[in-house]
Amino acid sequence: MFAYIVRRLLYAIPILLGTTFLLFLLFNVVPGDPALQLAGKHATREVIETIRAELGLNKPWYGQYFDMLKQLITFDFGRSYWTKQKITDMILAGAGTSFSLGFPAFVISTSISLLVGLVIALYRGSKLDKGVVAFSVAAQSVSLLVYILAGQYFLAYKMGLFPISGYDPDFIGRWQYLVLPIIIFVFLSVAPELRFYRTIFLDELYQDYVRTARSKGLGTKAVLLRHVLKNAMIPILTNLVITIPFLILGSVLIESFFQIPGLGDLIVKAIANNDRPVLISMTVLGTFAYIIFNLISDILYALVDPRVQLK
Repeated sequence: MFAYIVRRLLYAIPILLGTTFLLFLLFNVVPGDPALQLAGKHATREVIETIRAELGLNKPWYGQYFDMLKQLITFDFGRSYWTKQKITDMILAGAGTSFSLGFPAFVISTSISLLVGLVIALYRGSKLDKGVVAFSVAAQSVSLLVYILAGQYFLAYKMGLFPISGYDPDFIGRWQYLVLPIIIFVFLSVAPELRFYRTIFLDELYQDYVRTARSKGLGTKAVLLRHVLKNAMIPILTNLVITIPFLILGSVLIESFFQIPGLGDLIVKAIANNDRPVLISMTVLGTFAYIIFNLISDILYALVDPRVQLK
């Protein structure tokens, strides 16, 4: 397993190099000179050249690319064009906020989806099954913006159950602002996950080992928990582990509409202000997180299913 992990990490190097090079071309070569945008329309040539020197834009393109690689390798992402803050500090500050929103929603939605998905798979074709599937399809058909605006208008504005928007950095005080976004996050996540887990459990319920277990006299609860759930762990783990990077990176629309200063809100502001260093840093971090959690999911496969061999 150690050799497999080392190989996978080595394979990640060209992927990260390719990603960073494409980002460099996208943000620095194709759109033109960033110094012109930062200096403004009426800036003098001297001002533009000063900005270019400060940002290292007067170097050849390969020198600029290696400077970017050095920043990313050392996790010193430089400073934001817009706020002048260190990007590392901005990411660390936003990560905790995004995690406070994403992790509770992830745990609640996963628990509901697994439990309900297992039940409706067991009672396939019943009114309960048809009702839940219809709910899932209908819920997926509605835009996230509708959930956000409806929650803010009815639950926050009309009923006064929650603040409309805002955030408190205090660990205790923040939850009054996070409850409504978490509810929307859960409602949005449960709909597609219910159908996904239902399909997985249905595939397992009609396998030969389930019929064998029932013929031996095992009860429904034992069959579901000891056999069906266990044998369905590989697709479940894949779905869960790949979701984690998105929790860390934040929910862009939810954080933006509720004015929650997480990583999602950071990305929105960086796009609005054309803050290229922040956008590059967040994209590379997302790529790195996706690669790492893919590796973790492969390792977990071998732990939950002895038939899986890491080669």
